[in-house]
Amino acid sequence: MPRSSPAGPGRGASALLVPTLRKQSALFMVGSALFAVGSAPGVSTVLGPQLGNLAFFIGAWWFTAAGFVQLAMSGPPRGRTADGRVALRSEWAAAAVQSVGTLLFNVSTTAALSATTLLAERHLVWRPDAGGSLAFLVSAGFACAAYRSAHATLWDPRRGEWWSTVVNLAGCVAFAVSAIGAFIESDGDPLSSPAVDWGTCLGAVCFFVASWIVLPRRRAATHRVP
Repeated sequence: MPRSSPAGPGRGASALLVPTLRKQSALFMVGSALFAVGSAPGVSTVLGPQLGNLAFFIGAWWFTAAGFVQLAMSGPPRGRTADGRVALRSEWAAAAVQSVGTLLFNVSTTAALSATTLLAERHLVWRPDAGGSLAFLVSAGFACAAYRSAHATLWDPRRGEWWSTVVNLAGCVAFAVSAIGAFIESDGDPLSSPAVDWGTCLGAVCFFVASWIVLPRRRAATHRVP
């Protein structure tokens, strides 16, 4: 009966730094869950807005970690096309732009913990949030282009990877709607609170599902005992 060799003293720690699809998916799922909980309609009324802002703050860092894992796995920025030209790779562009978006969410969610003036709400909270949402939307476009380049089609519902790409795009659209609704008007209130809550919550659920679809499933190996 085969036995696995024991891990060396430093092997476990170094393995944590190796980017994998499992880590990417898990990090996005945790971040998405925190955003979904923080934005669920009625949560801020029951628990107060600060707890929701704290959930966004923590979730944004999980998004950032996941974004950097995805970027590390995306390969070189440029590659050769079928006709031999060197061009920007859509897969790398999607990961890079998304990582920029996660950093902007870090700025926005950090500022939201202490912003008390209209100027701070607009410039330190809303603008980075809108920029991050736009970056996510652009990233989703690059992801669709990368899928088409890899599979020569944009309609392929038989593949889980296609569903992940489509659901991720839906989540990015929902985040964009949320960002529009979050614009701070002169009276200090958002343009549309329902759009903020529902857009963020639905977007987060979409990101969770998109990551879950491509999450590698561990299959327990069976061994026959002689």
